[in-house]
Amino acid sequence: MADNNAAAYQPTIKEMPLPERPRERLARLGPAALSTAELIAIVLRTGVGGENVLSIANRLLARHDGIAGLARASLPELVTERGVGPAKAAQLQAALELGRRMVAAAPGERPQIRTPADVAAMLVAEMGCLEQEHFRVLLLDTRNRVLASQLIYKGSLNQSQVRVGEVFRAAIRRNAAALIVAHNHPSGDPAPSPEDVAVTRELVTAGKLLGIEVLDHLVIGHQRWVSLRERGLGFEGA
Repeated sequence: MADNNAAAYQPTIKEMPLPERPRERLARLGPAALSTAELIAIVLRTGVGGENVLSIANRLLARHDGIAGLARASLPELVTERGVGPAKAAQLQAALELGRRMVAAAPGERPQIRTPADVAAMLVAEMGCLEQEHFRVLLLDTRNRVLASQLIYKGSLNQSQVRVGEVFRAAIRRNAAALIVAHNHPSGDPAPSPEDVAVTRELVTAGKLLGIEVLDHLVIGHQRWVSLRERGLGFEGA
């Protein structure tokens, strides 16, 4: 699918509005505000005929099941990817290795969630291109640092399929103080549905009973996302 989509015209990064370009967004907002695809696009720098660099980054993440899978890809595997080649593959592997070394140097440090944008920066690149709905939970400690990220469900989202017990079971096992849930809309439109709001309301209520706060529910589309907490959907009185 990705290669077929690449045949359609896409604006180059230089043709994008200045505020939407990855490097300009990084300079204005800082690296934490960028999606994983945008950060990879900055490393790769340029696209290839008919496919801009942001599209290449999204394709790589989708094909390798996210940043973790991409980090496991060998140099020969990356070189064969359309629009990558030896130089870009080396640049990408160098950047990923720097990330690994940083984690190894500070194993006790965990990402801290301060805003919905922090959650989006972690998940949009991985979940925005999925062809099936995925429902994920981030488990947080008392300082809102991420303890774990866990896939709970695949498939169309509704109240009967998303079981409250499954969402909170891992939180209880890890002694999490709070959690954030997120799911994607394969259509690309992150507008929350009535089912999304109902699931959120049910989770918030259960969290109050269990003493585990549900901080937010993000709906993720193609490079876009919506925070139900920010919109007050499902969090009435929370």
